[in-house]
Amino acid sequence: MTDLTPTETKDRLKSLGLFGLLACWEQLADKPWLREVLAIEERERHKRSLERRLKNSRVAAFKPMADFDWSWPKKIDREAVDDLFGLGFLTTGHNAVLVGPNGVGKTMILKNLAHQAVVRGHTVRFSTASDMLSDLAAQESSAALARRLRRYTIPALLCIDEVGYLSYDSRYADLLFEVVTRRYDAQKPLLLSTNKAFADWGQVFPHAACVVTLVDRLVHRAEVIEIEAESYRLKEAKELSATRTKQRRSKKH
Repeated sequence: MTDLTPTETKDRLKSLGLFGLLACWEQLADKPWLREVLAIEERERHKRSLERRLKNSRVAAFKPMADFDWSWPKKIDREAVDDLFGLGFLTTGHNAVLVGPNGVGKTMILKNLAHQAVVRGHTVRFSTASDMLSDLAAQESSAALARRLRRYTIPALLCIDEVGYLSYDSRYADLLFEVVTRRYDAQKPLLLSTNKAFADWGQVFPHAACVVTLVDRLVHRAEVIEIEAESYRLKEAKELSATRTKQRRSKKH
């Protein structure tokens, strides 16, 4: 830790809630170990804070962006994706939507962005659309729903994965609309991935009256990044199959 003035040291002791040390300031001010104790406490609190935010984010396991094969997609705006990792959307409150078929890396990008935000000190919530909407729909009273909505509206960043993989009734559409609207009004960013073009969201939420307004609020002030590619998982499965076939043939010779 760099040398601190007495005032700076006292301010940091106060911010850490170390009031016992503050009460003995006159006796401890000149002790050489005081600032080292302060540094250790700050490191430990930072570590615990990071661990707590990672746990609460529900990001779970993911592959790092270093493993992303940029040469595989037929279409992807790499500059736009790279720009997202600057986390400017946390300042502007703008959304970002990744659109593309299954297995092209949307979840991988989303989880890396969520993790980056956590490491930078922000609160994050990551969820699939199905898990989030089922969680909200399970609340049995208006009061319970209001409390549960805070789980998705309070964090600095919300990431919703896999919108469009299942169809939902109007109740679920209304719940997603509520989450999007609350974050929109609070100018809090939302990152979302979907395998459906916005024109096809009527298939995801059939008979829901709010779909047009939902999409409008989602994409207003949003970066929409389209990914066109064959499935990475299918690609990896083919490569694995080819490798095994080659190994079996080599054993015969």
